[in-house]
Amino acid sequence: MANTATSPTTMTQMAMTASGPESHCPSRGDAFPPSVEQTSLHLAQAQARIADLEAQVRHLNQKAAAAVNRWAGYEEELQRLRAQGEEGSPPPPPPPKNETGENKRTSGGILASGTNRLSVLLSRNKSSPNLKNDAAAAAVARPPGFETEKLLHALKREISLRKEAEGKVAATSREVEELSVSLFEQANEMVAEERRARAKLEERVSELERRDKEKTRRFEKLEGAMAQIERVRALLEETEPQMDDVVATIPQQADTVVVVA
Repeated sequence: MANTATSPTTMTQMAMTASGPESHCPSRGDAFPPSVEQTSLHLAQAQARIADLEAQVRHLNQKAAAAVNRWAGYEEELQRLRAQGEEGSPPPPPPPKNETGENKRTSGGILASGTNRLSVLLSRNKSSPNLKNDAAAAAVARPPGFETEKLLHALKREISLRKEAEGKVAATSREVEELSVSLFEQANEMVAEERRARAKLEERVSELERRDKEKTRRFEKLEGAMAQIERVRALLEETEPQMDDVVATIPQQADTVVVVA
């Protein structure tokens, strides 16, 4: 099975691509970090990817275990075939008889040496069928060379597949660990950025609330001053006719004073 794991750099690029455009403050143009919902979505995607990689690791472990079992079966089969070959091998041929010693003991007996040679030939002719039968049994017991080579080739292939699977499992495990570390670091950084942005927003909101309260207080003062002005204006309007009468009586009083004088 091909290694379908994705590198941490690719996962980071995918997370950055999936995050979408950042929002900007309309007044100052500052870029806000992604929201908590986007962070949760990224974490869910990363956890799903980690679960997929763990499933791949378990599958590779199962394949490696099956390869180990097949390897053990091949080893047992080879040992059994070797044991059968050793049991069916023909016994070593008997050592040749020392004819020289017999010739010395029969110093002048040509007839005796001829008799001995005849007996040796007869014994060899009798033992030759047994040797043929042992050779045929050994040939039957021993497996063919092609089958042994095939088993050895399959064993080597299983060993290479096992090593390759173990390498893939190790590489996938390292990749999962690196990906987990990078994702957790990225998540922690995003959470910290979100907290800092939230603190800035809260500070900005508190400043706006303070300014709003100050404006309200000033507006109330202005309303009080306007009410006072309206009251003074009303009083002036009420006292204006009386003032006109007073102004009108002033010339009459002056004439009276002149006449009296």
